Amino acid sequence: MGILIKNGTIVTASEHFVGDVYSEDGIIRAVGKALQAPMGSEVIDASGQFVFPGGVDPHVHMELPFMGGVSSDDFYTGTAAGVAGGTTTIIDFIIPNRNQSLLDARDQTLAKASKAVADYGLHMAVTWFDDSVKRDMGRVFREDGIQSFKIFMAYRGAIGVDDVELVGVLDAAHDLGALVTSHCEHGDAVVALQKRLIAQGKTEPKYHAHSRPSFLEGEATNRVIALARATGTARNGHDATAADAPPVYIVHLTCRESMDAVTRARSEGQIVHVETCPQYLLLDDSVYDQPNFEGAAYVMSPPIRPHGHQDYLWNALRAGQVDVVATDHCPFMQETQKVKGLHDFTKIPNGAAGIENRMALMYTYGVAAGRISLEQFVDVCCTRPAKLFGIHPRKGAITVGADADLVIYDPTGSYRVSAKTHRHNVDRNIFEGFEIKGRVTTTIVNGRVQFHDGDLRVERGAGRYLRRT
Repeated sequence: MGILIKNGTIVTASEHFVGDVYSEDGIIRAVGKALQAPMGSEVIDASGQFVFPGGVDPHVHMELPFMGGVSSDDFYTGTAAGVAGGTTTIIDFIIPNRNQSLLDARDQTLAKASKAVADYGLHMAVTWFDDSVKRDMGRVFREDGIQSFKIFMAYRGAIGVDDVELVGVLDAAHDLGALVTSHCEHGDAVVALQKRLIAQGKTEPKYHAHSRPSFLEGEATNRVIALARATGTARNGHDATAADAPPVYIVHLTCRESMDAVTRARSEGQIVHVETCPQYLLLDDSVYDQPNFEGAAYVMSPPIRPHGHQDYLWNALRAGQVDVVATDHCPFMQETQKVKGLHDFTKIPNGAAGIENRMALMYTYGVAAGRISLEQFVDVCCTRPAKLFGIHPRKGAITVGADADLVIYDPTGSYRVSAKTHRHNVDRNIFEGFEIKGRVTTTIVNGRVQFHDGDLRVERGAGRYLRRT
């Protein structure tokens, strides 16, 4: 049975117009005006509402083993929360332990992901490097459609890589035509600052942010850009131009220093993609001052930045300098997991929830606040991540032949974000109390209505693995 959405304001990355969308067998079959549906089709009147492509969140961590625990949303609960908030596709991460085979880690992650309710792709983190890793990078690229490789410049001694390994990953990815995504923080300096603060008896959550200042993120962002350029130099046997460097993608960029490093590189012709997250646009480091250990809910890496960085990022987003708004969704329970760092901030599991809130927050504080246009909203939340990670136009588009992943959003609705009502499997919400303008009324995933007027109708295991190109 088909679904006809009528009279909605259809919004893409380039235009918006009032019209209809008809889908059948999970595929968009027609986009236009005054469409007629075959007998028996479901008809949804979207008059006065927006119709967006399903959201694509390319940075999530479902049931991630980390810091002695496992993130509290699994692939079922996490993707279900995403559907309720208008996100219909995720790209998660395979993160091998140091010296673990990439292929073993792949198999373990795919087994976990089989319970997802929406479609999912995977990045491969490279947490160590030798010839066997290089070989396995080629295998997952060609056989599994894993087209992006993640490196961590933090978390030394665990999943972080040193500069020699980083260059090896950049070079191997360049040979494949793959994209390297980078978590940028100076890992050794972070460890040194952590030790100094703990020795001084500074153990509260706010010192997490003190141990990871913005200039250390800026340094690492500049360094991965420079090392990418060095990879081009070594490849060509001469002083390469910036344009010879393999492209890099900076995940969860938070600060002025990192954005300035990107701007310099781009001005010289280097390809650098930028992702940020709602928490870095909407929160400042005063959140860490909350009493009774509540600041621990906001412990993530990189941390929330001091006031001023947020406006800088909004300006970059408005100017088209930020490619993607993702979430880095990685929640841990405050009462049973974060509490492990009650007397030592270095033991607080890093991460927070956000997949259900991303689209509504960006509409409210981006579009409705006049900071970005409707088209920019769709671009950074849906279309550009799909393009960068090889799933467009199947995802992130409202066009004939695309998957029928669609979101109907009523701009006249309103609600307040709360951990009491969210669908994340976690006991805190870092956007607690935020006022939302509008609401998701319907989410269609693969041609099925999976959320409608507050009723979540997801099917465990209905999500499909996406081999990216």
